[in-house]
Amino acid sequence: MKKDMEKILFSEEQIEEIVTRMAAEIDADYEGKDLLLIGVLKGSILFMSDLMKKIQNKCRIDFMVVSSYADGTVSTGRVNILKDVSMSVEGKNLLIIEDIIDSGNTLHFLDQYLTAKGAASVKIATLFDKPDRRRMDVPVQYVGAVIPDEFIVGYGLDYAEYYRNLPYVGVLKPEIYSE
Repeated sequence: MKKDMEKILFSEEQIEEIVTRMAAEIDADYEGKDLLLIGVLKGSILFMSDLMKKIQNKCRIDFMVVSSYADGTVSTGRVNILKDVSMSVEGKNLLIIEDIIDSGNTLHFLDQYLTAKGAASVKIATLFDKPDRRRMDVPVQYVGAVIPDEFIVGYGLDYAEYYRNLPYVGVLKPEIYSE
């Protein structure tokens, strides 16, 4: 799979440093508060797993599966909930855990959706932020790294469900996804 990469954008070590920093920020902001982490599957799985191991405060977890990409590289703009949270979010402090924010459509939708379900607060933590592609203004409280408008895979991020298992994040060669 490494041959499919144009370049490595973030090594395993760099990702670990980012996750450690973010966990410390989250711990400081949620000290003494009840926190529910909501992972947006499938892309957030590695990030959320590593992040929650570094968070020192008590927290609970739940997951959602949403889709706006199908098998393409560009958001369709329509968000579909394939799996909703399994516990009540009413009155809870939620932290949505996302792998990457691109257009902002999905996170804008989830923020409104979970707020409407009665959450006390909804904040967002993303490993990567790609502001050049933003179509919806979405407040992001915790950002691992701002990245250029390149198609990245690895550490949970995929192309057509492949490459998620890479321990690093790389830029996929355009000929791979334009076939």
